[in-house]
Amino acid sequence: MSDINDSLTRADEQHFTRPIPKSAGAQMRYLLKQLKSTKNVATTLGISQRTVERYVKDQIKQPKPALAARMEAEVRRRWQPLVRKRAREQAARTTGLVIETRARFGFTAAPGTTDDGRMRRITQHLPPEYAQRLFSAQATGATEAQLRHITAEALQEIYFKDNGTRAGGLLVEFTDIDYVDFAF
Repeated sequence: MSDINDSLTRADEQHFTRPIPKSAGAQMRYLLKQLKSTKNVATTLGISQRTVERYVKDQIKQPKPALAARMEAEVRRRWQPLVRKRAREQAARTTGLVIETRARFGFTAAPGTTDDGRMRRITQHLPPEYAQRLFSAQATGATEAQLRHITAEALQEIYFKDNGTRAGGLLVEFTDIDYVDFAF
């Protein structure tokens, strides 16, 4: 389950200036242009080279649902890389991220305080340095646990500790995620 990774990818898609190609032939031609050969496209999608050629020539128009989902996912992953890069750079330099989540937050705090986790719905702006850390970690192939740790640290500092003005020894655990959405 990759909630944070998927959510960051969905946030990228909000900045697309054009919709992805709709037809199977157009999607296949786009993948062919990106991957440079029918062999690479076939390997990526798990189909034969001949099938790729038939989609490119519009001899096949309706892919099976599983193939249609793989094609759309591969096109989305490669669609408008410069727009995606520009939006991420702006978020990492100036605007930051907005996170909306509903998850269980557990605490490790001073004795005598509650450390029972409970479901909370939080919408919080995160400063650019946390956006930069999340994007860098995602780009280097960080695991979901590492992305979750960075997000928990950001919420700990910004939301729970109020930028260091309260709850000095508080450590936050970000578990049992119901949903998480980012916007930038």
